Amino acid sequence: MPILEVNNLKKKFENTEILKGISFSMEEGQTISVIGSSGSGKTTMLRCLNLLEFADEGTITVNGEKLFDASEKLGNPDELREKRLHFGMVFQQFNLFPQYTALENVTLAPSLRGDGRSSEEILNMGKELLDQMGLSDRMNNYPHQLSGGQQQRVAIARALALKPDILCFDEPTSALDPELTGEVLRVIRELANKHMTMIIVTHEMAFARDVADEVIFMDSGIILEKGPAADVINNPAKERTRQFLSSLSSH
Repeated sequence: MPILEVNNLKKKFENTEILKGISFSMEEGQTISVIGSSGSGKTTMLRCLNLLEFADEGTITVNGEKLFDASEKLGNPDELREKRLHFGMVFQQFNLFPQYTALENVTLAPSLRGDGRSSEEILNMGKELLDQMGLSDRMNNYPHQLSGGQQQRVAIARALALKPDILCFDEPTSALDPELTGEVLRVIRELANKHMTMIIVTHEMAFARDVADEVIFMDSGIILEKGPAADVINNPAKERTRQFLSSLSSH
């Protein structure tokens, strides 16, 4: 059974149709990269999966449980919060709490959630995650004392702290200098090697090809092409995918 099944997601903002019927599924341990030009609906799709936006039509199923059905009434806020925990989201702009240290940023949500772990267990888990991110010497630093790459790695640790089924990245390196991009991509590559289930919206084509199992190419609110990563990037079947990739390589 697929870990994620997305069926016919549609989303409008006012009169503009952003998603025009998105359907795909993925297996546990798989990494999917989502590529496409600005405005193609990539971020909106991620936000709908995370229930940060609500699709106008369609369903989202995780591990056989229907998390979202646009034809049904939404649950209460507590129920919604629980459903969101199936997904971890890493944003472009880090979104760390400036008043908390790196360790506090990572442990805050699990502490508030009260999932049966003791405060000591949560603290140890936070330290372990930051250690995995190569940040054991930065645990007590505040966000303004960290580089962009370090802040993004704290954000990844924070997303992992809630043990999501699926980790989503929205252009995780777009706010970073080129030299800091590598350290974040290295962490994501390590997660892929550990078979973390991930959806990565990215403009790093070589990374998408090398790390993902499959690539989705979105264009004007639809999935125009989906297939094995190397095939889609190196030998796309659709003319529009070819145009998009050649426009990137000519920059």
